[in-house]
Amino acid sequence: MKERIEVLVKLQQIETETVQIKSELNDVSKRLEDLDSGVKIFEQTIGEQECIINDLKKQYRDYESDIQLNLEKEQKIQAKLRSVKNNKEYQALLKEIEDVRGKNSEIEDKMIEFLDQMDVTEKIISTKKDEYINIFERAENEKENIKQNAEARKKRLAELEMENAKVSKLLDPELLKKYLIIKEQNQGGIAVVPVKDAVCHGCNVNIPPQLYNELFRCDSLRFCPNCQRIIYIKDS
Repeated sequence: MKERIEVLVKLQQIETETVQIKSELNDVSKRLEDLDSGVKIFEQTIGEQECIINDLKKQYRDYESDIQLNLEKEQKIQAKLRSVKNNKEYQALLKEIEDVRGKNSEIEDKMIEFLDQMDVTEKIISTKKDEYINIFERAENEKENIKQNAEARKKRLAELEMENAKVSKLLDPELLKKYLIIKEQNQGGIAVVPVKDAVCHGCNVNIPPQLYNELFRCDSLRFCPNCQRIIYIKDS
C-alpha cells in the first residue's frame, strides 16, 4: 500500500504541475496583449500631442497670412494717402492704417503665445518619444521572454502528459478510478494528502487517534473522515 500511495502522490504532483502550466499558458495571450496595450497608449499620447502641434502650426500659418494681408492693405492705404485731396480723408486713412497695425500687433502677440505652446508641445513629444523607445524595447524583450518561456512550458507539458500516462498504468484501475472521483469532489483537485501529528493537511482537522495509529501500518487505503481525501503518514 505504501508503494501505491507513493504512485498516487507522484500522479497528483504531475497533475498539479500540469494544471499550473496550462494556467500559465492561458495567460500568455493576455500578457502579450497587455504589453502591446501599454505601447499603444504611448503611441496614442504621442499622436495626440502631434495633432496639437499640427493644429498650432496651422493656426500660426493662418496668422502669418493674416499679417501679410494686413500689410498689403496698409500699403494700399499708404498709396491712397499720396493722392488725398482734403484733411478729413487724410485723417480717415491714417485711422485705417492705425487699425490695421493694431490688428497686426494683436496677431503678433497671439503668434508669440503659439510659439511658446509649440515649444512646450515639442518638448513633450520629444520626451514621450524617448520614453516610447525605452518602453517599446522593454515590451519587445518581455514579449520574447514570454514566448520563449511558453515554448519551454509547452515542452514540459508534453513531458508531463507522457509521465501521467506512464504513472497511471502503475495503478490498479479501481484505485485510479477512486482517486479521480475524490479529486473531482475536492476543491483544487487534491485527492491525496499527508497526515502529520494527527492533522489532515487537506482540511487541517485532527483525525481520530485509532485511525492515526492505523495509518502507520500502511496495510490498506484510508480516508480522512472530514474531507474524504486519501490520507497517508508524512515522513518527518
